[in-house]
Parts: sequence; C-alpha cells; structure tokens
Amino acid sequence: MIYIALPDDKVRRLSFYLSMEEYIARYIDADECFFMWQVNPTVIFGRNQLMENEVNLEYVRANGIETYRRKSGGGCVYADFSNIMFSYITKDRNVSFTFLSYLQRVALILQKLGINAIASGRNDITVDEKKVSGNAFYRTPEKSIVHGTMLFNTDLEKLVMSITPNDKKLITKGVESVRKRVTNLSEYIDLSIDEFKNFVRTNLCDSERVLTVEEIAKIEEIEKEYLSEEFIFGNNPRYTLVKHSYGDAGEIQIRLEIKNGVIKDINIVGDYFLVGDIDTLFKMLRNVQYERAVVEDILKDVKIEDYIFNLDKTRFLDILFQEG
Repeated sequence: MIYIALPDDKVRRLSFYLSMEEYIARYIDADECFFMWQVNPTVIFGRNQLMENEVNLEYVRANGIETYRRKSGGGCVYADFSNIMFSYITKDRNVSFTFLSYLQRVALILQKLGINAIASGRNDITVDEKKVSGNAFYRTPEKSIVHGTMLFNTDLEKLVMSITPNDKKLITKGVESVRKRVTNLSEYIDLSIDEFKNFVRTNLCDSERVLTVEEIAKIEEIEKEYLSEEFIFGNNPRYTLVKHSYGDAGEIQIRLEIKNGVIKDINIVGDYFLVGDIDTLFKMLRNVQYERAVVEDILKDVKIEDYIFNLDKTRFLDILFQEG
C-alpha cells in the first residue's frame, strides 16, 4: 500500500483532505493508497443528513468549530487535533468485502500494540466494547473510498456538545452515555500521537508518494465544491409525507412530496451508506403513482442494494408504504 504524503506541515481545512481523497481516486493509478490527517475542531456530517438536525449550530458557531458535509453516508462526527482521520482508497469495488477487510486490518494494527480491538457492528472499531473508530465509505467512478476517525485523546464533552441539540439535560446525559460507549486510545497505550501515527504507517504501508505543488492546486480546485453553500446545506425539497425506519442499513427517512396521489419529489435522509448514484433511483420514482403495486413494477429489475448498502427492495417498499 502506498502512503500519500503532503510536502509540508500546513494546517488545512477538512474539505481539503476530502478533496485529496477524490484526487487520489481519480488520478493516482495504484491498487491501494492511504493517508492520515488532523484538523482544527470540526464537525463533519454525512451526505444524506440534514445539518440542522445533526449539529448544535449555536455551540459550534460560538466556539469557532468548522462544519463540512462529506460525500459518504453515515453519521455526524466531531474531529480535532487529538483525533486522527484515516483515508483509504482502493480499486476494489466489492463494498462489503472492502469495508470489512479494511476495518479488520486497522483492528489488527491496534492488536499489535496490545489493544483488544475488533471490527464491530456496521462501521466501528471497538476496544473492550467501547467505540474508538467510526468509518464511512463511498464509491467514485474510479475507486472506493473508506474514511474514518481514530480517537486518540479527543475531548469527549466537546464532541457531544457539537453534535447534540442545544438542551442542557440532553447534553449532560449525552456526555455520560458517550463516556460509557466511547474511548480514547491514549487510555490503552503509552505512545505519543506522532509515535502512534508512525506505527500505523509502518505497519500498513510499504512505500510513499509525495504530492507535488501542482497536484495540491488541482486538489484545491476540487475543494471548491465542498465549500459551496449548495453542497454544505443540501437540497431539501418540500415534503408532505415522511416514512422513517432504523435497521441493518442504518437510519432511513424517506421524504415525499405527494400531489393527487403522485410522487412529485423524493429524498432519503439518514446515516445510511450510499453505494450508487441515488439520484438515478429518485428519477425512476418521480411522477409515479404512490401505490405499492405501481412502484414495485417500476423497480422490478432494480436492486435497491446497488444504491443503499444493506437495504433490499422488500424492506425499501415496506418503509415507503408503511402505515402511520
């Protein structure tokens, strides 16, 4: 695996590193690439999430915490310089295999340090049943990208306050709950954060490629999309009907604009993982009668799991047409 390095130690915005992933996927012809990065206090919410539902906007604005949207699914994440972000880019297109095998490789590295780490649940790495890493993925036309947190010595109170509604009782309960479910690696190893990063790099990568000044300029061009208001705030159509569920695919909230029994618009928000171009699915369902038999016929040759990870057609239809 190739480690992709920057030619300087400049502190960059989180949006730059997301763009760096895209650049590597598009232009660097390698089977596997990896890099680590750290940012100033930042909240990152998933591609399909509504920012106002996930971020304590009053708190983050008052405390100078930056906010960005990413192109992968999953939930809202807080990061700072005491948290390390991992980015993995691969040619492998098998989502289930890629995701699980990568998490297991990272867990194995932690095990080499004597840490009781395992790949757990939908997208986590846990230590003694406490979450230390949360991950998400998405596919570009060229490659698959997996990225996630590695909590080293993160301030868990700031983490909770940044992503919890501005209610003191909820925040207090949230901090108590997070301390029971989440942990920092610094509690398990006697290494500095830089020593830990060197250990990961040595055990995961066998070569290095340093990006050029010209490549950094191209990354900054890609970054402009991440900084646009349209991308950050998203496009949330009017809706007259909301169907909500939580299961193996994560949180699924289908929002529908129905007129005269016809689906005029549709959006799906939540912390699910995208594996395909969901706009293609939406186009199939617009201007279609809101009846199960009609939609089922439209989707007869469609695999929903090609768009949303771990969601099959029957379950999708059950959510779309659930009563109440």
